[in-house]
Amino acid sequence: MPYRVELCKVRDETLDRLIDLGAIDAESLGDGGVAALMPDRVPPEQLASALGINDISVSPAIGRDDGSVWVLRPQAIRIGSLRIVPAGTNAEPYDLKLIDAAAFGTGMHPTTALCLEVLDEAAQNSAPDSVLDVGTGSGVLALAALLMGVPRALGIDIDGDALLVAAENARINAMSDRLQLAHGGPESISGVWPLVFANVLPAPLIEMAPTLVRRVGHHGQLVLSGIPASVERNVDDAYRRLGMLRVHATARAGWVALVMRASW
Repeated sequence: MPYRVELCKVRDETLDRLIDLGAIDAESLGDGGVAALMPDRVPPEQLASALGINDISVSPAIGRDDGSVWVLRPQAIRIGSLRIVPAGTNAEPYDLKLIDAAAFGTGMHPTTALCLEVLDEAAQNSAPDSVLDVGTGSGVLALAALLMGVPRALGIDIDGDALLVAAENARINAMSDRLQLAHGGPESISGVWPLVFANVLPAPLIEMAPTLVRRVGHHGQLVLSGIPASVERNVDDAYRRLGMLRVHATARAGWVALVMRASW
């Protein structure tokens, strides 16, 4: 697991040296020091020896997106037409603001980015009148849909703490009146949606398939993400057996998002 280091009064070349040693993220501090996230294959003792520095402060690193994304602090990122910024920083009118919380969905993980790219394309062609976000986490997909012109969205999650984070993100983006949140999986709700997102993991995607396809409206789209490339076919088969048609797939960093359409 990565760890965080802070170095005081360093030389000008220290930041570059940290990157050469494998730093996952690094930045200069206001007091002339440097902070970095280092992989555990480079222990602090080896780091100190390589830099010729004795005064190294070591602390646990904080992982985002369930410990799959390691950064020193939340960062502004752009995915398609969407810009996501940390809450409390300078934001433009059409930026999506997210608090720094444990709920999955910062936009930095490849699975979220893949979904946002599909959403961006769908919104530009013809924005649906509603979106269902299964496993909403921080609410990033549902809120991005609202920001892109979708009138209303429902986000569901089995994690009550995630729903609290999503509710706060909706509040700070002035979208609480358009985002509905509910506790549970797709079996806990009724109705159909023209666009459904499920960015979870392969096992729950396959398990919930019979219920999830019933949430997709007439010729509606279903976007499945959180799928390692090695098991893409397993997920694809599970949904095609239930009448979903494969539209296309996109991939990034070993992860796949499947875009499917209802045959009914």
